[in-house]
Amino acid sequence: MSRLITESVHIIENDQDAINAAYQVADFALEGRNQRDQNRSLPFAEVDLFSQKGLGGIRIPKQYGGAYVSNKTLAHVFRIINKADSSLGQIPQNQIALLNMIQIMGTEQQKQFIFNEILNGKRLANGGPERNTKDTKTLATTLTIENNRHYVDGEKFYSTGSSFAHWLAIKAVHPEGHVVLTLVDRHAAGVEVIDDWDGFGQRTTSSGTVKLNHVEIDPFLIFDERLLANQTNYRGAFSQLMQVAIDIGIAEAAFQDTLSAVHKARPIIDAQIDKASDEPYTLQEIGKSNVLLDAAILLLDEAAEYLDELDQLEDVSDEQAAKASILVAEAKVYANDAALEISEKLLELGGSRSSLSIHNLDQHWRNARVHTLHDPVRWKFHILGDYYLNHKFPARHAWV
Repeated sequence: MSRLITESVHIIENDQDAINAAYQVADFALEGRNQRDQNRSLPFAEVDLFSQKGLGGIRIPKQYGGAYVSNKTLAHVFRIINKADSSLGQIPQNQIALLNMIQIMGTEQQKQFIFNEILNGKRLANGGPERNTKDTKTLATTLTIENNRHYVDGEKFYSTGSSFAHWLAIKAVHPEGHVVLTLVDRHAAGVEVIDDWDGFGQRTTSSGTVKLNHVEIDPFLIFDERLLANQTNYRGAFSQLMQVAIDIGIAEAAFQDTLSAVHKARPIIDAQIDKASDEPYTLQEIGKSNVLLDAAILLLDEAAEYLDELDQLEDVSDEQAAKASILVAEAKVYANDAALEISEKLLELGGSRSSLSIHNLDQHWRNARVHTLHDPVRWKFHILGDYYLNHKFPARHAWV
C-alpha cells in the first residue's frame, strides 16, 4: 500500500524546479525498473516519490497554488520519467489530463478543493473505458439518485494508476441521459480495485479493473461533461501531448541501450572488422535512429510551444484548437515510429545476447507496442490528410 506523507510534499515553484524533480524521480525509478517489470511489482515507492516531489500538481494554475509550468516543460518532465520507466511515467498522465478537464468544467469551489488535494500529495486516477461495449465512449456505468443521495454502479477497465489513487475519476450516465464525470473516494464502501492488467508491456501501470457496487458519492464532486463540448478547447491536444512524450521517452531509453549494446556486441564475420561499432550497416542504422528520434523531439517541442501560445489567450478559436491537434498528431506519428523502430533495432543490432532475460532489453519494444495501441497512428495520418487536403478539423475528444 502507498504510504504517502502529505506533510512532506514539495510545492514546485517554477519550470526548472519541475525538471530537477523529474530527474530525481527518474534516478530512483531506474534502480528497480527491470525487477519490477519482470515480476510485475507495482511501483508504490516510486509513485509516492513523484507525489512528494510535487510533480502531480505542476499544471495547476498559479492562482490555486500551482506552478502552471509550460507545456514544453510538462513534455520534458514526461520524457525524463518515461526514459527511466515508462510504466511509472504513464501513471500520472491521466491525473494531469483530468485536472485540465476540471479546470474547464469545474466551479471555483470544486477547483479549489481538488487542486488543494493534489498539491497536498493526493492522487487522481481514471476509471477507464469499459469492456464489451461497441466503442470506448459507450458507457454502461450509471449515476442514480435515491432520496437526494447519489450512487454510481458499474465496472471499468484500463484504469491506469487505480491502485495508487486516493480519488477515482468515473464517467457515468446521468439519469437525464448525459455523461458526467464523478470523483469517487478510492476507499469508499463498494469500490473494488483489482490489479488484473496482464498486458505484455506497460506491466506495472495498474491498468486493470475497478468495480463500483452502489457507491455513494458526494454530489459536490460531479462534473457535467457537456461543458467540454459547449466551448472550444484543446484538451485533446493537451492530453495527447503527454502520450507523445511517453513514446519519446521509451525511444530515448531504447536508443541509449542500443548504443551500449552495440559496444558489447561482436561484429559479423563478413564485415572483417574488429568491433561491431565499426560495422557500416550498423552505423547507418544508428544514424537513421538518431535522426528519427531528433525529429520526434523537435515536433513534440513545436507542438508544446504552440499550446503555450494558446495558454496565453483569453479565448481560442476552432481553427487554433484544430491546429493544436494537428501539430500534436504530427509529433505522434514520429514518436510512434521512433519508439517502435528504435526498440526493435536495439535487439537486432545488439545481437543474440541482447535477447537474454537478464538484460530485459525487450521491455522497450513491449512497452512501445502496448502504449502506441492507445491511439493508433493510422488515424493520425487520416486526420492529417483530411486537414491539409479538405480543410476538415479533427474531432474534439481526448484522443485528438
